[in-house]
Formats: sequence, C-alpha cells, structure tokens
Amino acid sequence: MKFLTTEQKKFYDDNGYIVLDILTDEEISELSEDFDRIFEAKDGANLEATWQGNWKTDEKKNEVKSIHGLQMYSAAFTRLLLNEKMLDACEDIMETPNILLHHTKAHSKPPNTGSPFPMHQDYHYFPFKNDSMIAVFISLDASDPGNGGLCVYPGSHKLGPQEDVSNVTSYHYLNQEKFPIEKATPLTLKKGQVVVFSYLLIHGSYYNTSSDRVRRMHLMQLMSGDDVPLAVMHLSDCQGMVLRGRCFTREADIKKRHRKFMEEQIAAQSGM
Repeated sequence: MKFLTTEQKKFYDDNGYIVLDILTDEEISELSEDFDRIFEAKDGANLEATWQGNWKTDEKKNEVKSIHGLQMYSAAFTRLLLNEKMLDACEDIMETPNILLHHTKAHSKPPNTGSPFPMHQDYHYFPFKNDSMIAVFISLDASDPGNGGLCVYPGSHKLGPQEDVSNVTSYHYLNQEKFPIEKATPLTLKKGQVVVFSYLLIHGSYYNTSSDRVRRMHLMQLMSGDDVPLAVMHLSDCQGMVLRGRCFTREADIKKRHRKFMEEQIAAQSGM
C-alpha cells in the first residue's frame, strides 16, 4: 500500500467509498482561487447543469453551474491530476499502477436554489468491462446536507449495475422510491477533503437550502489502463491521458491520429 492503511482499504472495499485528507492548505487555496476565476471568466455562458427527468417531484427553482475540463483552463488543475499522493491513494484503491484520465468536471451549487442530484450510479454514463472506474471528488467548501452535500448508499457498489429508470436520454438515475435520498448516508466534509468512490456506488446530493453557503466541488473520473469501455460515450478533453504507469492500447496508425481515445478502444474490441 502506498497511501491507504489496511483499515482504510478494507473500509473502501466494504463500502465503496473513502474520505481522505490528501491536499495541503496551499493546494486547496490555489484550486479554490482558480475555480472561482474560471467560473467568473465564463459568467454568462450556458453552464446550467440541473438534471432533468421525471425524478423531480416539485417545481421549486433550482440550479447548478458546471464546467468540464478545468485542466484546460488552469495549470493548478493539471497539477492536481498528477498529484503523487492522490495517485498513490488511487493506485491502492484501483489495484493497478496504470491509471488513465476519463474526464474532469466542476459544479458550483448556489445557496437557496442549489439543485439536488437524484440517486444514481455513474456506471450508466460510461460503462466499462471491468468496472475499474472511480470518482475522485474534491470538496472545495465545507459541505453537509444543508448546503447540498454528497450522500451515499454504503456497500451499494456490490449490487452491480441497477436499473436506469430515466425518461431523458442524456440523464441517468435510479428508482427514487427504491433508493430514496432520505435513506442515504450524508457525508459531512471539511474544505479540501477528498472522497474516492466506485462508479457503481449509489450516490446523490441534496438541495442547497442554506442562505449563504455555496457548495463547490471538483471531480476527476479515472480508469484503469487495462480496462475497456463498453460503448462510445462521454467523450471529453484529455480522455485517455496516462496519469501513472502505461497504456499501449492507443491507436498508433498515422491515418487515425485524430480519433478520440474511446472510439479507438471500441474499434480495437470490434476488430475495426
């Protein structure tokens, strides 16, 4: 083990998630500052990312702003992808030295109107053959149920993929009566704490009902260099970038140099 204790690894294996203290105060401060600068620079752009679908049971106004690929805007987020302690923890959890980037995204959930996220599994957005995918969730503000914090169903990753009941093609969520948010376990996080969880873990987040507490988060989705996607979905900036170790499945044919990583992986499986 490079970062986790034996007890922490067992907790992750049993529960499908783990809360870790990885980043320094200086790193947290830099990420927080650049996060705000990026969102301020893109103020006025279409950033609305509230989930659609028939899971919503009220007409309450809600909103959440989102920008993908923050490493394309700030070197601080590029350095985060290569943070040695972060990758040590991920290597312990994923049990592979070969770690690739799938995508990154950031959410800013405002006070009073911050949108909840229904209980879901990330699996449905980008299924992989060996289910190696993990999320690295960085809480850039102290968060709890009051300001729209994260909640999970501990151990639910062991259930495997659950039925996607969404009535909207681009959004995926589970039966909210079978997995009500009221029965989920809320995670109370300090500013800068990191939650690593399996993409099979059932999770969601609450309304931000606070009067003055924004909830900002940055998420990195990582996959094993030895895993392969089951479908071409969610193509993103820097997808397939090797953060640690090696990956030799990428197409090297000069005529195909402009193809995206996921397309190459699918083509390799199908013999194209």
